[in-house]
Amino acid sequence: MEAIGHLIQDAGFAHLTWQNLVMFGVGGLLIYLAVTRNYEPLLLIPIGFGAILANLPLAMLSASSSYVHADSAHSLPLLQLIYQAGIKTELLPPVIFLGVGALTDFRPLLSRPLTLLLGAAAQVGIFIAALGAFYLFGFSAREAASIGIIGGADGPTSIFITAIMAPHLLGAVAVAAYSYMALVPVIQPPILRLLTTPQERAIATGKGRSVSRAAVIVFPVAIAVLVSLAIPAAAPLVGMLMFGNLLRESGVTERLSKTAGGPLINIVTIFLGLVIGATMSGASFLQTQTLFILVLGAIAFAFSTAGGILFAKLLNLVLPAGRKINPCIGAAGVSAVPMSARVVQKFVSEHTNGRVNPLMDAMGPNVAGVIGSAVAAGVFLALLR
Repeated sequence: MEAIGHLIQDAGFAHLTWQNLVMFGVGGLLIYLAVTRNYEPLLLIPIGFGAILANLPLAMLSASSSYVHADSAHSLPLLQLIYQAGIKTELLPPVIFLGVGALTDFRPLLSRPLTLLLGAAAQVGIFIAALGAFYLFGFSAREAASIGIIGGADGPTSIFITAIMAPHLLGAVAVAAYSYMALVPVIQPPILRLLTTPQERAIATGKGRSVSRAAVIVFPVAIAVLVSLAIPAAAPLVGMLMFGNLLRESGVTERLSKTAGGPLINIVTIFLGLVIGATMSGASFLQTQTLFILVLGAIAFAFSTAGGILFAKLLNLVLPAGRKINPCIGAAGVSAVPMSARVVQKFVSEHTNGRVNPLMDAMGPNVAGVIGSAVAAGVFLALLR
């Protein structure tokens, strides 16, 4: 009987708290949205399950930036080990960027270089939300930078900068970033409808110029060098992004390109999602600041979308009649590739009865936004690290 008593006492049921139960619900909700609504399933399922694991009492499956290794312990708990090796060392997010680069085609951007400016303009929400977090909500400058980067709609960048600047906010920032990425089809159409007229939606951008093989090979090398020299703090993200793209475009490293864009990014995504979920213990996640982060993330994303659209409208004031651009493609300047470009395509096509289909036009600012969010993160790191 004594052994049975010890077994019952050592079971996790006796140690469950209301925070654990709430986080089981949060994790279940993320998994539900991923399965039933197809909202970023590759990351929301690992994050949701990781959140459930983190809240199992006595299971030792949580991860934290404040973890203290006991002298009597022979090794780190499983997910804490991955956190220490992959997040704290800043390894996993740049590896994700390597895979993203191997999957990204920069030809739409190179055929319409002007769309690079739209990708830059769509990062305005990052800085607006960061300033709001600092001046209005009382977050520190480093915390505000981590929150603001949600506006770039780039999960790996959000994780990268938060792990460095405000690791205690990692779970909330990551969930906000990936949730708003998944909600692009819900968030962006009302903003497009508000900021554009039927006449602007009907603008058909002319055919872009042809892109040579030499250009697509030189581009990743040139961008990696120029950005890294200008903002060295952005080099880990931009450098790996461009290396992955060079593997894709060189034409002689197909095996490496397929590995980077396939098995490697899949493995890292599994570990990254689980560990992010493992940081979401009830005690740290269920706080007022989490709600503030979700609100500020939505503001950041909305302003980034609006920034790209409004800058496109501004460009049309100076562009000649035959070269005006459809301002809707400015909304694709956020980093949610290719979802945002597809949202723009669907919105414009529906409002023009299929006469205008700007998918390839929107892909230019969409891929530019990946570079833009990484550069914005580098600026924050350079100023505040």
